[in-house]
Amino acid sequence: MSLSPLAELTAVLAAETPPAEALQRALDLIGPHLRADRCFLYVRDPAQARGRIALVWRLDEAVPDPRHDWQNDTGELPEQDPLFRAALAARPSVYVDDVQEAGPKVLNQEFERRTFGHRALVHAHITDNSQLWGILQPCVFGHPRHWTAAERDYVEAAVPLLLPVVKEYMHGLGKI
Repeated sequence: MSLSPLAELTAVLAAETPPAEALQRALDLIGPHLRADRCFLYVRDPAQARGRIALVWRLDEAVPDPRHDWQNDTGELPEQDPLFRAALAARPSVYVDDVQEAGPKVLNQEFERRTFGHRALVHAHITDNSQLWGILQPCVFGHPRHWTAAERDYVEAAVPLLLPVVKEYMHGLGKI
């Protein structure tokens, strides 16, 4: 009997594996399940206000890899990026069906085009006690994409499962 996608994700994140490995396996499940082109995990040390895109799943090598080094993320970034501002404020996750149709209160189209190049995305905020620990971001390129109620439910259920493993990952790096 095969597990449901959420049960499979739960099992991967609960396994006795190093946090980086567990998180990568989680992305390897989430990306294909959501029929994304790319799914990355931004991890963050809330005490230091620093983060980075640390882990990524890509449909294939043609999809850009956005990983980067640690950066201060409370200066220019929230000024340029309304999605990141929403994440820092621990607001609900944001589902964007079409970057080109989203208004400036939702996102900065030029920033999204220049930085990520995607056309549709989920900006899922991994928070605890109003502190941002990470962002899960599945996305697609080249065309709009409607995120269904079932996909939204899956993401909303995945975020709290990711939180303790993201915290463990950050503790393991000595960042906390």
